[in-house]
Amino acid sequence: MQFNFGSGSAWGVDSGANPTPGKLGILQDVGLDFAASLKPLFGSYQFPVAVGRGTTKISWKAKFAQFSGRVFNSLFLGGTKANGSTLVAEDEAGTITAGAVTVANGATFTGDLGVRYSATGLPFVRVASAPAAGQYSGPSGAGVYTFNVSENATVVKIDYTYTAAATGETITITNPLLGVAQTFKGVFTQQYGGQRQTVVLNANAAEKLGQASKLEDFNIPEMDVQSFADASNTVGIWSLGEKS
Repeated sequence: MQFNFGSGSAWGVDSGANPTPGKLGILQDVGLDFAASLKPLFGSYQFPVAVGRGTTKISWKAKFAQFSGRVFNSLFLGGTKANGSTLVAEDEAGTITAGAVTVANGATFTGDLGVRYSATGLPFVRVASAPAAGQYSGPSGAGVYTFNVSENATVVKIDYTYTAAATGETITITNPLLGVAQTFKGVFTQQYGGQRQTVVLNANAAEKLGQASKLEDFNIPEMDVQSFADASNTVGIWSLGEKS
């Protein structure tokens, strides 16, 4: 008699010329469903005299805690991946001097996310130019925020985005034509009491890739997938450690 316990392990292998397997790291759970449509045949009695099975769908869902740009891109997004990342500076303190503040990452500044008074948390209003008290303009060039000189020596908090060429990676999400989907092989395994279960699904396409942040909890990405037959009209295998 075979049992299975725990979340097991799962991999996705992309369909490129030299496919690179990607492990769904720190796997939380996998749900695998085989669902068939049934068509009953009725005669004069209340219960059917025969049942025929029509189309069958294989779908699975995986939740995994490890964020991997390569896995996200090769199994779902199909975008362009490059080194470097976009980061957010949040609540960066600056003191208005000569009517301006230059942010720390001004050399790679990419976008403004707002300014607030440090003492009160009240927001400044952004204007095109010549800011009055409580307003700012810019930022210009290398992340220079302009304020009214009457607010010199005021401490502010600034939020903005900037790039880091040597850190992380970025996926540019493109807009492909309808019908285009990333396809990949899915492999799942569990082991308990020296016996292993392994399921290999040869062709898969993800219909959902999501994540949700929570207070005092980890962010767990979730992927919903549909499986189908490969070019040889084979769906996959289901291997069990016990002979029955």
